[in-house]
Amino acid sequence: MIKNPILKGFNPDPSICRVGDDYYIATSTFQWFPGVQIYHSKDLANWELVSHPLTRKSQLDMWGTPDSTGMWAPCLSYADGMFWLIYTNVKNRFITKDVINYLVTAPDVRGPWSEPIELNRSGFDPSLFHDRDGRKWLVNMRWGTQYGRNPFSGILLQEYSPEEKKLVGEAKNIFLGTDIRLTEAPHLYFHDGWYYLMTAEGGTGYDHAVTLARSRAIDGPYEVHPQNPMLTSHGTELQECLQKAGHGSIVETPQGEWYLAHLCGRPIPGTNRCVLGRETAIQLVEWRDDGWLYLKQGGNRPYTDVPAPNDAQSDTRPQQMFDDFDAGTLGIDWNTLRIPASDRLLSLTERKGWLRLYGRDSLESEFEQSLVARRQQAFSYDAETKLEFVPENSLQMAGLVCYYNTRNYYYLRVSFDEQSGKYCLGVLSSENGDNSHSMLQDNNVYFDEPRAVELRAEVKPRCLQFYYRFSGDADWMPIGPVYDSSTLSDDFAFGSDFEFTGAFVGLCCQDSMYGGHPADFDWFRYTEH
Repeated sequence: MIKNPILKGFNPDPSICRVGDDYYIATSTFQWFPGVQIYHSKDLANWELVSHPLTRKSQLDMWGTPDSTGMWAPCLSYADGMFWLIYTNVKNRFITKDVINYLVTAPDVRGPWSEPIELNRSGFDPSLFHDRDGRKWLVNMRWGTQYGRNPFSGILLQEYSPEEKKLVGEAKNIFLGTDIRLTEAPHLYFHDGWYYLMTAEGGTGYDHAVTLARSRAIDGPYEVHPQNPMLTSHGTELQECLQKAGHGSIVETPQGEWYLAHLCGRPIPGTNRCVLGRETAIQLVEWRDDGWLYLKQGGNRPYTDVPAPNDAQSDTRPQQMFDDFDAGTLGIDWNTLRIPASDRLLSLTERKGWLRLYGRDSLESEFEQSLVARRQQAFSYDAETKLEFVPENSLQMAGLVCYYNTRNYYYLRVSFDEQSGKYCLGVLSSENGDNSHSMLQDNNVYFDEPRAVELRAEVKPRCLQFYYRFSGDADWMPIGPVYDSSTLSDDFAFGSDFEFTGAFVGLCCQDSMYGGHPADFDWFRYTEH
């Protein structure tokens, strides 16, 4: 059996494809760099992260982009001996969005990936369809900018010319959506004489859904699935484990079976908060006599346990990660914010066996943060590191951070307290911009001389407790109050607009005095429970 979700922890908007016996899924990364995660599997049950296609600023420029913008909804396909990746770079959170859609290609999924070709700016969630006659078609949702009207104003179709490396002909609006509304995430397929248009509707929260429509002609008119939506969690009132089901794409196995990869979310029991963000699940589907696609297990609710091809079994063991920073480059699980991991931010060679971070902007910055982090992929985990840091003033700090975005984080850091003339270990926190807990000086630990210190975060579904111990000490000592870890979620951080990512844990350094003051990390450990 396949145990859902197959991609845990902030892996939304899946686009699935097959090349021979190999399956690939691409997922969104938003403001995190490098852009797009590509996973590989042989059995649809067990997946390995193998590639980040967008590794250069020339491919993905996110300097100054707000939280939850950046790289949205990739589409991965394979044709003509190469991989094709379509993606959106979203520039703002306002009604205009300011999106740009791009295409990059590569002979191998692991790269090298080309420089981008700009396609259009009419809306997000672009997808490339390779037709039987060799023609290629781009579909994307049309984002309207007329205030007071539904900005989700249909699905545009336009031909792409590989020879000219641009869109050609006129764009045509081929589908206005259903009564569920908020129509986005289009993917085109051809099967048994029909063009099938799969879209997401209902928004990417608890009303999310997968809608399917079909037409004999690629440009319509399209009729809607008789059991619309074909997949949704809407109306289950959090009774189901998998919520937010929507944004799907399909793949056929070599044996002729069909599977639907889709977005989902798992709220902490008793809450509506998904600290793991939006994840990826998969369902077994079948074509029935009426020519429509249905869940093979019946109904239109997502299943946690799904029959796998070839009797595969999901590996459900908790994940562990240990990085001693002996390698010359960051491991594939590490991410930075908005910009590549350049020499301005870090070094793995300046002090052999250590990660050196050079202090840059604060955790509230949308520009140049010196922060490396990995996804939280389980409700309960421990994270630990060893830090050597000699700050010169209170504007320099470094440590271990549990991070959602610029307004939501918990940060155990070393700094310098100018009033006492001592080094200071304490917690900074922000809950939707409220950092009043950071003012509790009684929770700080002060010491006279620079000391190596180990930092630890113990995270449970609704609890976060930090610990510390100085080198040579045997026991971990708690520091700061017990925080509510569920605040590091899309749902708590909703505010006045949507949030789309998930919780991370990592290492960071700030220098708001001069910029560039270093902090050294000897190792990092992440252990799920």
